[in-house]
Amino acid sequence: MSLLSCVIRLVFKILGHGSRYEIFAMNARLVHVAGVVLLGLGFSPLAAGGGAAAYLKKPDHWFGTAEGRRITANVLTHQSELGGWAKNSSTVIAPHVGERSGIQATFDNGATVDELRLLARAFNGTRDEALRVGFIKGLDYVLVAQYPSGGWPQFYPPGKQYERHITFNDGVMVRVLEFLREVSLAESYAFVPAALRVAAGEAFENGIACVLKCQIVVDGKPTVWCAQHDEVDFSPRPARAYELASFSGSESVGITRLLMSIERPRPEVIGAVEGAVAWFDAVKIAGIRLEQRTDSKLPENGENLVVVKDAAAPLLWARFYDLGSQKPVFCDRDGVPRALISEISHERRNGYRWYGTWPQSLLEKDYPAWKLRVGR
Repeated sequence: MSLLSCVIRLVFKILGHGSRYEIFAMNARLVHVAGVVLLGLGFSPLAAGGGAAAYLKKPDHWFGTAEGRRITANVLTHQSELGGWAKNSSTVIAPHVGERSGIQATFDNGATVDELRLLARAFNGTRDEALRVGFIKGLDYVLVAQYPSGGWPQFYPPGKQYERHITFNDGVMVRVLEFLREVSLAESYAFVPAALRVAAGEAFENGIACVLKCQIVVDGKPTVWCAQHDEVDFSPRPARAYELASFSGSESVGITRLLMSIERPRPEVIGAVEGAVAWFDAVKIAGIRLEQRTDSKLPENGENLVVVKDAAAPLLWARFYDLGSQKPVFCDRDGVPRALISEISHERRNGYRWYGTWPQSLLEKDYPAWKLRVGR
């Protein structure tokens, strides 16, 4: 793959359209033309990826510099009327243009939480009152968005589509809960009114209770989670057509780590962790590896993902497991579940991460350390 093609792949990934790249890349000539256009217009993949999170490791004094003040001022202009931020657009590179009423705030892809952490860092470094006001408005938005059941939707207001469900997908719930715990406990949030810090702590506890209620129980044993759960009855819910209600081999890892991070876990938290770890171990996949192969049947001899038998291959896990059989399940845009990845279209097979090693370090490192810490 050429350097230019790599750049375009990165651009599409940054913008959240990785699967569209796979279609786009079927025609190398189009990729080349698109690359020339993007670069000619001054589009910088580095700039596009330079979101709020990229600045969180800056020292406190940096926020008082001209660059630091410009960056944080830009972030404030991107804050919605309700208090949150949109995803897939850089909130740091340039000021927002247009009406704030058009900003659709979300917790997806790190949005809102990253900006709030940045504002807190910036306020501690500058004592700029506008930053404190923006942070408080954003924190209020996070607290208001929590369902009575304890979870968060992907967007707030939630709407009527799958985004309204309690969202574990892409780490939404985990990020929000980690942030609220920080606000309630960390000294760096001392500028937040005491009542709001207490509210953040209560929201965290209610969120953890929600996580435990969402955990899928099979034959009386806790297992893992779906990527989305019903906001009222906690049952597993589907998202896009190819994202069926299922056991999640990916999102469940972050949830388990969150439960492990609780300093003094209650018995039900310990049981939830033990159940998830046992499930990960039970559904691990040995003896196969993934390989990208040139396929002469595709335009421009494009690549295709294939599963190859290999006894020496590292362990893998599927992204989704069927709620009945607990076997890996794959799905096309028609919403029909299939047992093999080879049975779905080239576009979905290559435009989505169906296998991964997500639980590996959890099982090999995190869980043994956790057992020692909690005396298991």
